[in-house]
Amino acid sequence: MRRKRRSIVIGVAVVALVLIGVGVIRAVTRAPGQVPAGRSDHTIDIGGTERTFHLYRPARLSSPASLVVMLHGGFGSGSQAERAYGWDKQADAAGFVVAYPDGLNRAWNTTGGCCGPPAENNTDDIGFITRMVATIGQQVPIDANRVYATGMSNGGVMSYTLACHTTVFAAIGPVAGTQLGDCAHPQPLSVIHVHGTADENIPYNGGRGSGVAHIDGPSAPALDATWRAIDGCAPPTLSTQGALTTSIATCGPRAVELITVAGGGHSWPPEATATIWRFFADHPK
Repeated sequence: MRRKRRSIVIGVAVVALVLIGVGVIRAVTRAPGQVPAGRSDHTIDIGGTERTFHLYRPARLSSPASLVVMLHGGFGSGSQAERAYGWDKQADAAGFVVAYPDGLNRAWNTTGGCCGPPAENNTDDIGFITRMVATIGQQVPIDANRVYATGMSNGGVMSYTLACHTTVFAAIGPVAGTQLGDCAHPQPLSVIHVHGTADENIPYNGGRGSGVAHIDGPSAPALDATWRAIDGCAPPTLSTQGALTTSIATCGPRAVELITVAGGGHSWPPEATATIWRFFADHPK
C-alpha cells in the first residue's frame, strides 16, 4: 500500500510538473518581446474558430520592427508561402518580422464572391488578419506605422480587401491579384502591384479568368489608376528594362506602382520579394 501510495503521489507530482511546464511554455510564447528567433507557431480564436499562423523572427531584429503579412494563394498555406517566396531570407537581411497566416480550406474570403468555402461561409478573414496583427504587436516590438501585406493570387486579392476595409496597413504588394467586392471608403495607402501579361487565371487586362475560381476583376492598369486617384497622385512615369515595365506615381508620402511583366504568367517573379520589400521600406504610414 505504501508503494502504491508513493507511486500515486509521484504520478500526481509528475502530471503537475508537466502542466506547469506547459503553462510556462505558453506564457513565454505569449509574453511581450518573447517570441523566439526563427519560426514559431500560433493559434488564435476568431468567433469560436481556431485560426493558425506562424511567425518568422530573424536573429537580428530592428526595434521597433516592420511586420510583413504574407498571404498564400488558393490551395496554398502559410508554410507553402514561406517556402516558395523567400521572405525569411529578406527578413534576415533587413531585420523585420514575417507573418504567414493560414486560410481556412486553403483560401481567403476576399468578398466579391471569392474564394471557395471561405466565401460561401462568409469566413471573417478580415477579422482574423487584423486580430493576428494586433496579437503579434503584443508579443514583438512592432512599428505600427510599418505594417504591410503582400500576397499571391487569392492572397493578392485579399491584400486589396484589407486595403479597402482596414486602416492597419501602410502599403500592400499584391502579385498576380486583383480587387473584388466593395471598396467605397478606402484609406489612402501605398500600393505596388506585380502582374504578368500572360496570366490566364487573373488576366492582366481584366475579365473572367480560366482558373478554378473564375475570378472576374478589373485590369491591372485600371486598378493602378483607381489607387492613383484614391491617393491623389501625380501622373505616373514609365520605364522599361527587359521584360519589366514600371509605372510609378508619387502621392505625397505615398506611391502607387505597377510592375508589368511581359509574357509573365500566374506566378511570383524571382525578384518580386526584394522589389516589394524595398517599396515597403520606403513607404511607412
